[in-house]
Amino acid sequence: MQTNTDSRTRPWHGVMVATPLTLRDDCTIDYDAYATHVRQLIEAGCDGVVPNGSLGEYQTLTDSERDEVVRVAVEAAGDGSRVMPGVAAYGSAESRRWAERAAEAGAGSVLLLPPNGYRCDEAAVRAHYADVAEVGVPVVAYNNPYDTKVDLTPDLLARLHQDGSIVAVKEFTGDVRRAYEIAERAPGLDLLVGADDVLLELALAGAVGWIAGCPNMLPSCCVDLYRAAVTGDMATALPLYRELHELLRWDSKPEFVQAIKASMDVAGRHGGRTRPPRFPLPADDAAAVRAATEKALAGGLH
Repeated sequence: MQTNTDSRTRPWHGVMVATPLTLRDDCTIDYDAYATHVRQLIEAGCDGVVPNGSLGEYQTLTDSERDEVVRVAVEAAGDGSRVMPGVAAYGSAESRRWAERAAEAGAGSVLLLPPNGYRCDEAAVRAHYADVAEVGVPVVAYNNPYDTKVDLTPDLLARLHQDGSIVAVKEFTGDVRRAYEIAERAPGLDLLVGADDVLLELALAGAVGWIAGCPNMLPSCCVDLYRAAVTGDMATALPLYRELHELLRWDSKPEFVQAIKASMDVAGRHGGRTRPPRFPLPADDAAAVRAATEKALAGGLH
């Protein structure tokens, strides 16, 4: 098993971009385009990438595709610690297998949803995370109760952290109050922004990372926004946040995959189509995404 030798002790910190699939018209993956996109994100100042997550349409991937996406991401990033593969699956054994594969590829951490095949109880959640944590690669919990129907509450996160099963949480509920509860109940657990449209609020509440969608289309200005937000530079952060918020809000909508890809196309990056059952955005939504992206570009954001 390849180990992570990066000098950063917590490689899940900073701007970690949730990357989409770069698909051709026939729905096959263009790995060369994906590698180019990952390199461009790193060159723009992003700290790393998160392949095979929700934005990466992981549910539609074959096993070989899922492996290859991680391999390409690690190679393109130039440093495996910059890669945090999603390892979600219906079964804990399968999630553990994906974590093992990520560790073998040299990934610095993995992103893990709770069991999402049914509304499981706390004991099952704790066993799930403990099983994957045994692999030895740092586990970032992903709290998205809207999709999984399992809420990783501050109390439950504290127990998972005390179990030694997780090092951080991607908080997607949008409830900023949870940041303070998490800090009180699990002081050593790192908080990562999970929804783009509460970045500033969670940064001010102590977040140390952002698993982000918007940098896929506007990486440099998103990095600037994050750095200003976490250092308390409101003179820089607040105008940028206001300018970008119309786009950031799409990250929290059911159509976020299509919206982010459509925005990438407008920004001159490889967005492209999605795999079924996701269809293209309705015309009104597509026009709104285009207008918001063009507005940002006209304002000099990139």
